[in-house]
Amino acid sequence: MPPHGSALGPGSATPGLLHAPVPAGRARRAVLRYATPAWAVGCFERRGWGGEAHGRLAEACVGWRVRALRRCSQRCSLPCQQESMMFKAIVIDKDTAGYRAHLRELEEAQLPEGDVTVRVAYSTLNYKDGLAITGKSPVVRQFPMVPGIDLAGTVEASSHPRFRPGEQVLLNGWGVGESHWGGLAQKARLQGDWLIHLPEAFSARQAMAIGTAGYTAMLCLIALERSGLTPEHGEVLVTGASGGVGSFAISLLSRLGYSVIAATGRPEEADYLKALGASRIIERAELSQPGRPLAKERWAAAIDSVGSHTLANVCAGTAADGLVAACGLAQGMDFPASVAPFILRGVSLLGINSVTRPYHERVHAWERLAAEVDQQHLQRITREVGLEEALTVAHELLEGKVRGRVVVDVNH
Repeated sequence: MPPHGSALGPGSATPGLLHAPVPAGRARRAVLRYATPAWAVGCFERRGWGGEAHGRLAEACVGWRVRALRRCSQRCSLPCQQESMMFKAIVIDKDTAGYRAHLRELEEAQLPEGDVTVRVAYSTLNYKDGLAITGKSPVVRQFPMVPGIDLAGTVEASSHPRFRPGEQVLLNGWGVGESHWGGLAQKARLQGDWLIHLPEAFSARQAMAIGTAGYTAMLCLIALERSGLTPEHGEVLVTGASGGVGSFAISLLSRLGYSVIAATGRPEEADYLKALGASRIIERAELSQPGRPLAKERWAAAIDSVGSHTLANVCAGTAADGLVAACGLAQGMDFPASVAPFILRGVSLLGINSVTRPYHERVHAWERLAAEVDQQHLQRITREVGLEEALTVAHELLEGKVRGRVVVDVNH
């Protein structure tokens, strides 16, 4: 495998050569030789393919395309350093042509730096992925970018002491899909410190059906429990109930004996939410508009993935000494609230960061998920799409048309 940054991969000073017109004569041969990576030049030279032969092969691949290597393998029996070079990925570009996300084939040498290379089996679509793919919010910090904040797959190569080739791993967060190429691709190169081993209780698909949404819901539950919450304290409100985090929060809470209130703007999903364990359902509109600094005490605790006015009203309606775990901003990043719930009722607001949790916390959360996830609910929550379809579903996700979780089979 060519090293990272070689030829025309990341770090190359001449990426335009991949698309530049090829001149004629001696200049043409020089450009083609320079545009072809060193490992391919060596491969050609070991076979005695110099001069025009090399030029024709390089022109055929315009800088090491796989079809040229296939021709190479047909002409000799020497082992190639590259067999399956190409992989599919959703790529987000931003240039003079505008902001766009599209399905592309990439070279392995284009993968970013990292000490573990993973053959991805499944990824997911989260709200943040929807923002990245559609460009509705400046989630992506550099271009080009492969989105996807979750992935599960098999280690292909590793220099990290915790992981060996052949082991199954998963990743949630750590800026992948934002500042580092993410999981909506067939290959990923990552920092091993971001990964954990796939729990034995789950397949790669099941782990991605849970993904960041279920993982975040579990972090919320753990935070509430550590602050002393038990089912005896009273009802727990879940906002954004029909979304990924909300669906898992309802399922996990009800499985542990809590009485759950589900807040949703999609009344047609009432049967779905009750099947997950919601005891009663309220309209999202009750919480999404500006409200009073302090409202009637209605719930002992809450898990909120919405933010803005919804979070303010959730806090205002929380009972004395109650708990609110805040983990999302679907309505907005603002928090138009007063201090009244905190200083007059002793309500505690618990911030949940699911992106950069320490290794032991991630492992613990996934161990809890392995013990508490209802497999029947997991099936009910999950929908599967392929890479290309994910581009369309990302828009539906932001429009509130997606229920539960979307698993992406990156190989279909």
